[in-house]
Amino acid sequence: MTWMITGGAGYIGSHVLRALVADGQRVVVLDDLSTGDPERLPAGVPLVRGSVLDREVLDRALREHDVRGIVHIAAKKQVGESVDRPLWYYRENVEGLRTVLEAAVEAQVRSFVFSSSAAVYGMPDVDLVTEQTPCEPMNPYGETKLAGEWLVSAVGRAHGIATASMRYFNVAGAAAPELGDPGVTNLVPMVFDRLSQGLPPLVFGDDYPTPDGTCIRDFVHVQDIASAHVAAARRLTEDQAAHLVLNIGRGEGVSVAEMVRVIQEISGHAGPAAQVVARRPGDPARVVASAEAISKELGWSATHDIREMVSSAWAGWQLRHPS
Repeated sequence: MTWMITGGAGYIGSHVLRALVADGQRVVVLDDLSTGDPERLPAGVPLVRGSVLDREVLDRALREHDVRGIVHIAAKKQVGESVDRPLWYYRENVEGLRTVLEAAVEAQVRSFVFSSSAAVYGMPDVDLVTEQTPCEPMNPYGETKLAGEWLVSAVGRAHGIATASMRYFNVAGAAAPELGDPGVTNLVPMVFDRLSQGLPPLVFGDDYPTPDGTCIRDFVHVQDIASAHVAAARRLTEDQAAHLVLNIGRGEGVSVAEMVRVIQEISGHAGPAAQVVARRPGDPARVVASAEAISKELGWSATHDIREMVSSAWAGWQLRHPS
């Protein structure tokens, strides 16, 4: 059996790829390389360069590599950008997924793992977010992920494809420096960027109803994200009746202020002190996953703590910014 990973040359996709390869799975990557890097692929893993919107490329890749399972990670993922360009996000994320699923049905793919997001929940007013927490996304990105979950489930049930939609919480860290997150839109690399310029880290609001006034989030190591996908792939291979929707998180909240202090300590940039600026619209005070369902369904739990996330991410940052 061969698994196709769409977006497998990207930050998260390359970690999932290496975890599947380490698990002994045959893998092929489909990536348009708009944000991916072919250097992330291990030797011997085939790369098909193309868009998830291109049926001809999809059909040929599925046929030539005898693909029977798909991990669909390729997507646009910037919240602010999705607000500015909703038509593009719906095209790339929803129409792209529909095209992949249509090709999968024709190729008789039997297992499908979908990369979703905690953004489907919006601003949940609960201590722990379970899979039964109402989904009220607040931006087009979150909407496309929720619509994607509906589409994956409907197609899976209609065509006998085992499915799993994996809701990522706040991803950080790297398995190796060369696999680090190249962007500066997530908290950890955003703070690295500010500190490297001698600027204070920005904290968006310190008047939330939390112990230190800053937002609380569930940070999860990208290697744990990858191992969760391996567990899901195994489950779907063994259980063709499975249709899962699962959080991937540690079930532990860390405040933004606490995370900034850990980043400053590990990076060796003790100052300047964080600068508090206005809240960002739509930022909930607390979003922490319940990890009970994924433990029960897949026997999975996170194994990396925030210090491991930050230290591995810092090594990747230093590799890309040696000055």
